[in-house]
Formats: sequence, C-alpha cells, structure tokens
Amino acid sequence: MINLVNLDVVLKDIKNGKEKNSYVICGPDEELIKEGIDKIIKKYVSGQDDLNFEKFDGGKCEFEEVRNACETFPLMGEKKVVLLYRCPFLKEKTDSQGKAFYKLMKEYLKDIPPTTILIMYYVFGDKRENVKRNKNFMGLEKVTTLVQVEKLRRDGFYKRLDSMFKEMGGEINNVNLKYYAEKIPMNMEIARKEVRKLIDYTNGREIKREDIDKMVLNKNEDDVFDLVDFIAQKKTEKAIKIVNELLFKADQHMLILVSIENQIKKLYDYKLLLKEGKSIDNIQEITRLPRFVVEKTVNQSKKFSFNQLKESMKHCIDTERSLKTTSRDKKMELELLILNMALAKK
Repeated sequence: MINLVNLDVVLKDIKNGKEKNSYVICGPDEELIKEGIDKIIKKYVSGQDDLNFEKFDGGKCEFEEVRNACETFPLMGEKKVVLLYRCPFLKEKTDSQGKAFYKLMKEYLKDIPPTTILIMYYVFGDKRENVKRNKNFMGLEKVTTLVQVEKLRRDGFYKRLDSMFKEMGGEINNVNLKYYAEKIPMNMEIARKEVRKLIDYTNGREIKREDIDKMVLNKNEDDVFDLVDFIAQKKTEKAIKIVNELLFKADQHMLILVSIENQIKKLYDYKLLLKEGKSIDNIQEITRLPRFVVEKTVNQSKKFSFNQLKESMKHCIDTERSLKTTSRDKKMELELLILNMALAKK
C-alpha cells in the first residue's frame, strides 16, 4: 500500500522530535505548501537568511550544488534545512535534463546526512494532475517521505480568509466573509493578494458587500463575455484590449485566466445541452439563470465548434501551468492565450 502522509502529520512529528531527513511534497496550492514548509524551517532555523538554511530553484540548480549544501554541517544548531522549490523533475513527463536530475536525486535520497533535512516540492500545473498517477513522485516512496497537500475544503477556506482579514486588520462580518469566499478562487496565493487589495480599498472601515462587488474581478462577467465574443470573431486586438483593461482594474493575471476558463467551460456545457436536444427553457431550468443570460450564452456557444472549445480549454490549462511554474511575462502569456484561442480550428 502506498504510504502518503499529509502535512499536518509531518508537522506533528516534527514538533515531537520525529523528523525525517527528507520530504517530497506535491499539491495544487503553492501557498499552502509554502506555509507548511515555513513552519518546518522555523523549527530549526531563526529565519530564511540563517546560515543553516539554503534554497534552490528546482528548475535551475545543479545537482552538485544541492549535494554540497546538504553535506555542509549546520553552524550553531543541530539541523540544516535545504529547500528545492518548484521542482520540474518531479513532473510526470519531463525532459532529458529533468530525468537525469531525478535519477541522481533518487539515489542521493538514500544517503542524506543525519544533520540535514532536504525538502523538495512540486506544484501541480493543472487540475488533472494527481499524486498517485505521478510515477516520478511515487517512485521515491522507498527513499523519502511523500507528502500530499490537498486543496482546502470550503469550511477551511472560510477560516483561512477570516484569519487573513484579522491578520491584516480588515473588518468584515461573517455574512460578507462567506459572500466574499464564494467570489474568489480557493487558492491561498490569490486569496492573500485579493484580501490585501480589498482592505487597502476600504482603508480601515468595515467591508461591505458593495466593496466586494467593486473589487472582485469575477464580477466583471460582461467584460469576459465580450472578450470571448471578440475571440469568436477573430478580433484579437479588441480582446487583448479588454485583457489590458482588466489588468488595469486589478493586476491579477490568474483571476483573469480563471474567468476566461470558466466561460469556455460554460459554453462547452451549453453546446452539449443543445446537442442533447435541450431548449432554452430546459437550460434555464437546469441552470436556474435569468432567461436573457441563458439566451446570451447559448448564442455565444453557437459561434464556437466543440473542437475550438476543447482547444481553447487546452490553451487555458497550458497558460495556467506557465503562470504557476515559470517566470515569463504574465501579460504576454495572456495575450498569447488570446491569439491561440482565436487560431483554434473548427
């Protein structure tokens, strides 16, 4: 049976002095992963600039520099922590360089010095990735501790948001907190930025529902609808102009991407319902949306073929992976997404 542990178990073991020499962590939310790793680091070092802590970009470092860091004895302490972040060699499919690095690391994990704690993590590039389907991750089971960080449940997300508002000095009641939680993606990295933006906007006063509606990007459904409509018409310059306007309102590239992706999914679902012979009335009953919204969405869905929508979704997933795992220009990535969607073949 596969031995996967969750982060809470790891933190409890470390608190009780039962730490391991290495941990390999995977999950969909980088903020949650980093939160857990920070707790491990704080147990052994005074800060991330401490001499007993070193970190490396898992996609750019050389194996020898990682090994040298692990072999160096801790100064004025019992343990040294070495972190490799965003490790692309843990992906299910990787290039020849990644395969070579993985092979070296797998062998070295058998001989980590007892004075070192080596931590490596990889963030899933899209929703389809799964720990147990990842052969590279599961292939390390016998030489390290495999840690799975699952996506937050809705109740947990409420609690995290509540803590964020209190931590940052924002005043919001429970009703508006839950309303807000339903408006933003359940991603802690995005959530932290959005909470800060909302608190800055309200400038110390209690946060109202109208503040949330003004500041949350997902409220701009008409803009996203128009953007996708311009893509259907191959008017990429106008679509990119809307992207730039959305970025001006809120510099949140991932939120814009999620909004586009949701619209494409909606169009695909509507096309399936139409193919099954469902009428406007049927779709309205299923979706429980106003008739004018259903009619508007049905009309837009007819402007795309199934293949175009599938290709567009694939481009959205690729862009999401790129935004999460690379340091490329995010604005340029969104513009490239628009162009690729417009070029999708019928």
